[in-house]
Amino acid sequence: MTSEVELTICIDGRKETAQLICDSKAVSITFVLGNGVQKTYEDTDFYRCLGLIREDHPHIRFLCKGSKVNVHPSSMSSQMSRGLKAYELTLGKKASLDDIVYIFDYDEDNLTNDPEVQRNFFRKWIESEKE
Repeated sequence: MTSEVELTICIDGRKETAQLICDSKAVSITFVLGNGVQKTYEDTDFYRCLGLIREDHPHIRFLCKGSKVNVHPSSMSSQMSRGLKAYELTLGKKASLDDIVYIFDYDEDNLTNDPEVQRNFFRKWIESEKE
């Protein structure tokens, strides 16, 4: 089953829309730019696919929750939503259902194209819970 998502991106300070064609059977996202350029990315969930897209396009800002430094799925949310839902984490605070976000929802604050930055924040968040 496929679904299409419009995602706001920013290239050279100019906002435009890209299409994401999500295939839940293959667990892939085909990233389609307005100029027709497209490429398909596959991984274990959509959050990780989005990470691959962002790594591959460092010159593009992806204006969505899934690009935020402090957004990361739990194992269960990854399995149950295929990574479409994740937690927006706060250091020193337990995650709750109120912290669950849809990774393609618009956001423009605290963004990164580097999934390693998000993994590092997640590890830091886990440590902050132990204090």
